[in-house]
Amino acid sequence: MAVVMSTKVTVKGQVTLPKSVREAAGIRPGDLVNVRALPEGGVIVEREAPPAKVREALQQIDRAVAELHRRGIKPTMTTDELMHLMRDDE
Repeated sequence: MAVVMSTKVTVKGQVTLPKSVREAAGIRPGDLVNVRALPEGGVIVEREAPPAKVREALQQIDRAVAELHRRGIKPTMTTDELMHLMRDDE
């Protein structure tokens, strides 16, 4: 299902992509996008696929984070909780 929302063009010709549109398209801060004008007057904005090296690095990060989660390490843990887990304290 397509996400359609209105946004205003600034005097500099800039637009803000609404959060729901960015999420639906998988666009994150720092991503490159391709913008294409259609003959009938529309515009298409597409997330540019990252280079193979970047994709592989992101996959490695995802695997590392999944392994941390598997071991019970969560990003919200305090230092004390992490040290307790690492020391295997009772």
